[in-house]
Amino acid sequence: MSSINLFYRRAMWVFIPLSIFTFSCNTSKTFSIITPHKTVMAPKAVVSSANAFSSKVGIDILQQGGNAVDAAIAVQFALAVVHPTAGNIGGGGFMVYRSGDGKDVSTLDFREKAPAKSTRDMYLDAQKNVMPNKSTKGHLAAGIPGTVDGCAKMYSQYSQLKNWKKLLQPAIDLAEKGYPITEAEAMRLNKEKLTFLTYNTQPTAFVKADTTVLWQRGDILKQPDLAKTLTLIRDKGAAGFYEGETADKIVAEMQRGGGIISKDDLKSYQATWRKPLFGTYRGYNIQTMPPPSSGGIALLQLLGTVEKYPLSNYGFHSVEATHLFVEAERRVYADRAEHLGDADFYKVPIDKLLKPSYILDRFKTFDKDHATPSKDVKAGDMNAVSEQTTHISIVDASGTAVSITTTLNDSYGSRTVVGGAGFILNNEMDDFSVKPGVPNLYGAIGGEANSIVPNKRPLSSMTPTIVTKDGKLFMVVGTPGGTTIITSVFQVITNVIDFNMSATEATHARRFHSQWLPDMVFVEKDAFAKDITDRLTMMGHIIKERGTIGAVETIMVRSDGTLEGVADNRGDDDVRGY
Repeated sequence: MSSINLFYRRAMWVFIPLSIFTFSCNTSKTFSIITPHKTVMAPKAVVSSANAFSSKVGIDILQQGGNAVDAAIAVQFALAVVHPTAGNIGGGGFMVYRSGDGKDVSTLDFREKAPAKSTRDMYLDAQKNVMPNKSTKGHLAAGIPGTVDGCAKMYSQYSQLKNWKKLLQPAIDLAEKGYPITEAEAMRLNKEKLTFLTYNTQPTAFVKADTTVLWQRGDILKQPDLAKTLTLIRDKGAAGFYEGETADKIVAEMQRGGGIISKDDLKSYQATWRKPLFGTYRGYNIQTMPPPSSGGIALLQLLGTVEKYPLSNYGFHSVEATHLFVEAERRVYADRAEHLGDADFYKVPIDKLLKPSYILDRFKTFDKDHATPSKDVKAGDMNAVSEQTTHISIVDASGTAVSITTTLNDSYGSRTVVGGAGFILNNEMDDFSVKPGVPNLYGAIGGEANSIVPNKRPLSSMTPTIVTKDGKLFMVVGTPGGTTIITSVFQVITNVIDFNMSATEATHARRFHSQWLPDMVFVEKDAFAKDITDRLTMMGHIIKERGTIGAVETIMVRSDGTLEGVADNRGDDDVRGY
């Protein structure tokens, strides 16, 4: 047994107690920070999300008679308040849903869209060079938000509680009364202070009134403008966001800052139900997201590539397993750059990309002893063959499961807050191929399949996934992390199935990432022993240490039926159960 396995097998039974730290503010109110739970064993239900307040909101909804979708909606709106770096009503995302009996598996695409006034070369100067920051910061970087309509459609289709106002009220309370920020959130807000000041036309709640004062752990963040917006959504549903007062504020903000989202863009936005992608891996069934997510196709390609190899014999983070993973990822990300985009605008060759013969043919050039230079790896020929996001994993008492990943794209999205409405707009336009061959902020390359077209949805790496075994729920998994999302989900699944890890071990284990271009293997600190790094380097891999990769939320059904819920220990993530 590896040392990491031994450590986690001892540690996973240590439950983190509910520790309370109180902080006083200038009012008579005393607020509390709750220490996040990282692992729970629960007989009935589990909610895992990026923040302790939002996870608690989700569990409360379940205990009040709501189902997994009700809890997910409440958690999503709460995250828009307590996790402003990625939680949102100004962004979008994807949901994978599975009913408790397994008879209903569906996916909902509430990805952002390009405004009607978008043009293919809107971020290029007269010399056809990419203009710095235009697609990543400020008003012009924002796509039409989809989160609110997505939540409304989830509610209409699957709500058990049938009480929309109850689902919104916890988020409204958190925004009105305020909540104590964590040390990590304080550091992020301080880091972005100048950016917020630069890209906003009006003062925001995310910069203190005295701009010389920094945020500190335990400071109370109140968002009265956001509370008003959430109240409109509570009282009027999706129309409270896409029409009327909030729509007026969004368009006014666009006019002040040079953005292009219009009232017609907002009113015409619709989230879309899509056909899920299904695959298999070593007897397990994988249910995941189709385009415009690239994550589902890429995940199934990766699993299909490595399935014939004896990973369990190789060992976790062995040279053999790591080399195999990186070589598979080179080829899959090359395909992503060339062939994937919004299927409503581009004919994505899904069946061909997932055909076993194609996947195996792509790997014919694999050399077990040497790295393949990325410059020598191209996308497969279709004619020849017939870092900010957040994730929610929930399982309710009936066994119904949801895996939902939402995003603003970068941390705090465009850094632009809608004046008087209090929410941050996404910078998802950077997820389009702004110029063929030019990487986006995550280093991902794109081409014609992902070019900018009005009302088109940009390609995403989000990979919300549900795994079953013999017709029964086995795992719910997903993560933030830009292009590292795909490889993080891939590693957690293989950690469990191939390396016999618990959900806790699999989630907390150190990760690595490779994506074709740049030609590097990004590795978390202390992920590999020195001799492993040395041997991989001798094989031709370029190893580069980086910060944490992803923040996975995992729920696994153990052999005795107990739910093991895990919140990644890389951040403020929290898991609750009962």
